[in-house]
Amino acid sequence: MNSREGEAAIPVCEAPNTDPGTPTVSAPPNAWDCHAHIFGPAEQYSYVPGRSYTPPPASIQAYQRMLSALGMARAVIVQPSVYGTDNRCTYDAVVASGGKWRGVAVVDTNTDMHALQRMHDAGFRGVRINLLFKGGLVMESLEQIARLIAPLGWHVQLLLDGRDLPELAPRLRALPVPFVIDHMGHMPAQLGLAHPGFATLLALVREGNCWVKLSGAYRITSKYPYEEAASIAKALVEAAPERMVWGSDWPHPSFQGAMPVDATLLDLLASWVPDPLTFQRILTRNPAELYDFVE
Repeated sequence: MNSREGEAAIPVCEAPNTDPGTPTVSAPPNAWDCHAHIFGPAEQYSYVPGRSYTPPPASIQAYQRMLSALGMARAVIVQPSVYGTDNRCTYDAVVASGGKWRGVAVVDTNTDMHALQRMHDAGFRGVRINLLFKGGLVMESLEQIARLIAPLGWHVQLLLDGRDLPELAPRLRALPVPFVIDHMGHMPAQLGLAHPGFATLLALVREGNCWVKLSGAYRITSKYPYEEAASIAKALVEAAPERMVWGSDWPHPSFQGAMPVDATLLDLLASWVPDPLTFQRILTRNPAELYDFVE
């Protein structure tokens, strides 16, 4: 198979809605979107071969418009699997924010401290291990990556299937850095709160070194308002409200289904977290702590 044929076999993602909508709730001042990606231009930032998907164009300017529509000021740009360990697109986006955004990188175990310090100075505060899409780091690198980033005070961010958590938990508990679980554990919500994977996630988050992103409800159940995801989110918030953060997952790459309206995702958080002080904490104080941000 030649490279052109290989590229043709890679699914091309649908673009996000051009109109993010208007939320019915008001975000507090300096609210954070803790999970988003920037893609392209493709001629400037090339994708890795053998990736799981080809993303839609998703520019800094388009993302800024979405943030503004939701009334949010801060953001975390997460390195996607399609760029492998080439962090230039994510780095340039974080720098372009003028200090308002943070970044989560993908680096290999041979990355030197000089390169890490350069990313730290730009605003990076974590490394992502992605077990669900081709192009990301593998779990075998977990301990080495954790030791590498520990001097900088960074965290490890994990995109995994929560059903694997019972087996992985001993390794996670032994890490010298905090760890963040993407998309509420990214396991089918219909499996319920009693599933061993979710029970393990609740145990980990109660122990103090685990954070969770209240994001990706549309990835773990179907049809808005994603009612099966609500019980998952509420249980996590009840277990450790001080270690929950929220993310839009814009521009929703590699998703097969009705493209979510971004404003409704913020409204969902308000329905999961009716207490205004906890809602405010999840959108402001918690991310400022996790991403080492001082106003």
